[in-house]
Amino acid sequence: MRFIGMNIPEFELDVFHQGEFKKVSDKDLKGKWSVLFFYPADFTFVCPTELEDLADAYEDFKKVDTEIYSISKDTHFVHKAWHDESKAVGKIEYPMVGDPTGFFGQLLDIVQDNGLYDRATFLINPEGEIVLYEVSADGIGRNSEELLRKVEAAQFVAKHGVVCPAKWKPGKETLTPGISLVGKI
Repeated sequence: MRFIGMNIPEFELDVFHQGEFKKVSDKDLKGKWSVLFFYPADFTFVCPTELEDLADAYEDFKKVDTEIYSISKDTHFVHKAWHDESKAVGKIEYPMVGDPTGFFGQLLDIVQDNGLYDRATFLINPEGEIVLYEVSADGIGRNSEELLRKVEAAQFVAKHGVVCPAKWKPGKETLTPGISLVGKI
């Protein structure tokens, strides 16, 4: 299924965020960039390393007006228990979304045969459209530095209408597509 350009539909889910139970909805994603960071399950092995990595980089994401939402099929109650028990997960300040009904998993086709979510990342623009997604095999942890680079590239492309080459970082050269570049790169 193709997801680029797809609008996130209406939803409302429970979250554990900054010591409280709250709600998050599609309306919270509008007007800013959002990372939906899906992982298989709480109290596992690779997942806390990824979530800690994002927690350590959270301020960098906030500087580029991007909110992170970690999402699994666990409930917001389980997220709180994990947050309270794990040193790594205890660092998290971004919303931890509980999706026990599998709303997002069905919508985004990221449910494994065992019922858990794939290790999937979706970047949503301020209009609520998916502009980037990746799905990794279960044992492959993701990297917040590379994700932040991709967020910054997506924001730059959206703002300036140019394209960002491989390994592009803010301040580096971009490309303006046109006939003069054909065969010259």
